[in-house]
Amino acid sequence: MSGINLSLPQQRKVFLLASGLSTVGSFAGLTAKGWMLMNGTNNPLVVALQFAVLALPSLLMSGPAGVLTDRHGCERVLVWAQIGLLVGALAGAIAAPLTTGSNQATLLLLSTLMVGVASTYELTARNKYCALLVERPEELGPYLTAFSLVFNTGKLVGPPVGGLLVALTGPALALLLDACSYVLPIISVVWLLQPRLDQEQRSRAGASATLLRAWRDCGSELRHVLRFTALFCLVGFFHPGLAAVMASNFIGPSPQDLGLFTSVLAAGSISGGVVLQRNSVWLSQRPALLLGSSALITSVAQLGLSRTGHPIWSLAMAFVIGAGTAVLLSGTNLVAQVGAPQVLRGRMAGLSQIAFLGGGGLSGLLAATMTIQWGLGPTCGLLGAIGVAIAVLELMRRGGSRLALVN
Repeated sequence: MSGINLSLPQQRKVFLLASGLSTVGSFAGLTAKGWMLMNGTNNPLVVALQFAVLALPSLLMSGPAGVLTDRHGCERVLVWAQIGLLVGALAGAIAAPLTTGSNQATLLLLSTLMVGVASTYELTARNKYCALLVERPEELGPYLTAFSLVFNTGKLVGPPVGGLLVALTGPALALLLDACSYVLPIISVVWLLQPRLDQEQRSRAGASATLLRAWRDCGSELRHVLRFTALFCLVGFFHPGLAAVMASNFIGPSPQDLGLFTSVLAAGSISGGVVLQRNSVWLSQRPALLLGSSALITSVAQLGLSRTGHPIWSLAMAFVIGAGTAVLLSGTNLVAQVGAPQVLRGRMAGLSQIAFLGGGGLSGLLAATMTIQWGLGPTCGLLGAIGVAIAVLELMRRGGSRLALVN
């Protein structure tokens, strides 16, 4: 498709840059939506619904997305998913200035749902697509973690941009920026990138192409990785869904406070991503140590948030939570990709999404319900304590296990 001849290292940089810039717009839009929902409803459950409708489609759609990617090719699925992201974001940008009250909240959530469905396909296809932009198998792990690092950098920049735009001009401009940012990855994939499509392994139609077959064929170690991630995310990945509520309680009620809180989370994610990238090869061979340690770090910080104190303390705990969850989520994806045959990698990306986004979406709703009943501090304390128990048990039972990498 491309008329420009770029080397594979140059193509990897282009794809990273386009995705990173798109992430800035995405999180600017999510910040604007979160503030609008919090300001318009003052209901933690409605705020949590935004992340739920963004994440929970993975429970239903990740399987079909993985099957479609492995069957029909990652590039085709990636392009159509990116177009779907653009359409979903445009729906929110159009609805926000034209509606108010409950109608506005409904349309914003519907826009986020459309983005959630499309992003399920986009993430699944992108994981397998990345393998076609590397020349040697040992380059895949560092590239996937570099991709996560750039993504988290976008998370750092996007929220304050969104908060500032909301404060200065209102939320409409932030949502328009969100929509426009999806054009960049489409341009890069359609016109600039030339992946090694001849190296892609596709599945055949029939029973061998199903998600269940991938679950059976991936091996007991990878199945355990996915089960552990899903279980921990159910109790320990609620902060994306409650970011606006947590910022309002711990920092302040303004859109800038929300931008600051989510940026600190993202800064922690970047720090965790750097550590994972620099140690991706040996950590990917020790999944229990990698995931158990990151889960323990996250849970201890959640316990720290249960102590109501100075905003600096809350921001410090948010930083640690960002680092821990970034390593957990990126680590799950890394292990699932490098530990599975290429023909399964689309479906393994789908299973990974089901584990951490499905668990995280449910976690936000669970934490919101508990917050309404008991308050945010006790909710962080109880879920943090459960997370510590899960993480310590994993480290004690399987901390020394090793995983063989697949070429």
